[in-house]
Amino acid sequence: MLHEMCLMKITASDIDDLALGAVFLATGGGGDPYLPTLIAKETLAQTGGVTLIDARSLDDDAFVVPVGGVGAPTVSLELLPSVDEASKVLDRYEELVGRPIAAVASFEIGGGNSLMPLMAAAVRGLPVVDGDGMGRAFPEAQMMSYAIAGVKPTPALAMDYAGNTAVFDTSDTTTYEHHIRAFAAAAGGMITVAEHPMSGAQIKASVIPSTVSFSLKLGRLLREQRGPIDEVLPALRSLFAESVYGRVYKIFAGKVSAKSTRTVGGYDVGDLSIEDFEDPQRVCSITIKNEYLVATVDDRPLAMVPDLIVIVDAETSTPINAERLHYGQRVVVLAVGAPAFYQTAEALAATEPRCFGIDLAYEALDTLVSDSA
Repeated sequence: MLHEMCLMKITASDIDDLALGAVFLATGGGGDPYLPTLIAKETLAQTGGVTLIDARSLDDDAFVVPVGGVGAPTVSLELLPSVDEASKVLDRYEELVGRPIAAVASFEIGGGNSLMPLMAAAVRGLPVVDGDGMGRAFPEAQMMSYAIAGVKPTPALAMDYAGNTAVFDTSDTTTYEHHIRAFAAAAGGMITVAEHPMSGAQIKASVIPSTVSFSLKLGRLLREQRGPIDEVLPALRSLFAESVYGRVYKIFAGKVSAKSTRTVGGYDVGDLSIEDFEDPQRVCSITIKNEYLVATVDDRPLAMVPDLIVIVDAETSTPINAERLHYGQRVVVLAVGAPAFYQTAEALAATEPRCFGIDLAYEALDTLVSDSA
């Protein structure tokens, strides 16, 4: 089922850098990486690591299954995952469909969800595809590149923290999102899921490529050059220039002055306010639905989904998940152009601000930045 196109072996020593890079790309969501990082390091130390492969190395008829967590990211700070939780989901999934899995893929290259496929694959001795279904984190299944490219989300299998499972078979991805989210809310707020089964041909056509290996490079850069963001930005821009992403911009700097989030319908939703360092009357407002969706100043948008809004510590350049933000933090807001896939009409129809109930038509980051210059 596989040709020889092994990109690298990811070992326990890589996990800290990979997680750090994935938090940067997670746009505030994806689940807190702290506990998954500890568990992933232990898992890869026990198993000897996991093989990262290029999707193009898969035969067209190979069976590929993405695995990850679904729910409200704040709950991931409370429901502790286990070493074999994700691999058990794959075991149950194979029993359900009666077909062996050839490779594992990621839902999103974000936070804890970037590590779960590695753990599942390492325990099972399977390779992981270098790529994911978002190129960032999004809160809903129909926003995944797999779904936008026509991959059916079901059959899907979900497991809660107690080992209870549920199977889903829906007619479309939006319906699936409602059902899986309801199960997550009923099961304590966070579940582990195998969904969007696909062939090798389908993942080649739908995956956002190279995001796992890029997260590793990004995390390594952030660790080695840890310091004020203005000093790190030139290296960041050079790294992103060689990636599937667009340009990196610094769009705001200030102090967190207010944050209000609550868990609603299986999502963390709310708002964030950041006061300008120089002018406290100038405030950046950011809408949150698991991820940072739209950043505005005086109702003028600075950046919006599907482009990436990233909040980092002003002094260390460390990216900060939405659930880790608190009053008084000194932060910088960065924005990164989304991968080309998410600039297409089909992808924007599923991911622009109006898909989140925000009355804004999508404007590309490059346009918004040039307009404000």
